[in-house]
Amino acid sequence: ACMLCHRAAADPDVCGHKLEADRLCAHEFCLFFANKLSQQGVEEVGLRGFLPEDIRHTINRAAQQHCFICGESGATITCRETGCDRSFHLPCATGGECVTQFLFQYRSFCWEHSPKQTVEAAPEDDTTCLICLDLVGDRRSYSVMVCPACKHAWFHRGCIQGQAVRDGISRFQCPLCRDRDAFLSEMLTMGIRIPFRLPSQDSLAYGALSERHSRCDASECLCPGGREQVDEEGPWYLLLCCSCAAEGIHRGCSYLRNSMASWECDSCA
Repeated sequence: ACMLCHRAAADPDVCGHKLEADRLCAHEFCLFFANKLSQQGVEEVGLRGFLPEDIRHTINRAAQQHCFICGESGATITCRETGCDRSFHLPCATGGECVTQFLFQYRSFCWEHSPKQTVEAAPEDDTTCLICLDLVGDRRSYSVMVCPACKHAWFHRGCIQGQAVRDGISRFQCPLCRDRDAFLSEMLTMGIRIPFRLPSQDSLAYGALSERHSRCDASECLCPGGREQVDEEGPWYLLLCCSCAAEGIHRGCSYLRNSMASWECDSCA
């Protein structure tokens, strides 16, 4: 079992791979999130650069800390909010609605102090997760998230975490509107782990089936270059339907005001 979380089996999407050396065993991210445990400059030393004596000291110090979620001792992670002493094991984080940010600082927050999405949107009763196609319920919650860009893409936290691991940092994007910048930043803030690697074969196969729609579907296209011309900005920038992303229209063909950033096709409207 991991000597930091005491689990022999844990979700590798969250805890990472199990590492063993110097009679020590720990999950990769249990090490990174542990209180006051610092990685040295040389990864070949100890466990990924974490020195054996530092790991043992962390284990001894955490023996008196009880996880506020499962109640067991040995909780090595404490909420980063000043004055909050809630501690927990990394595999317990999801069950306790904690957010663990897989950024370079590896910050952790309990349910009370974790960041919340600020998008003013709520799913309809029959809204389904874009990844597993199961219902998401009628409200946002810790386990139900929405794309901050299009505000129409709903998904379960566990589903988008699995998608992030498959896609990697180079391909991860909103599964509906294909936004990358705002979506990626929000997901990192909300505790989704996005590996810094190339996409998996499963992700590449899925991407080949879901290429971004790239033609204007207006009843009368006004673009001199035709329906296939798509510019990065201006009147011939292609707006995708904010609900289905299966149809598009040039901004210049939509008669929308320049201040409007979204468009909905006739079928979805």
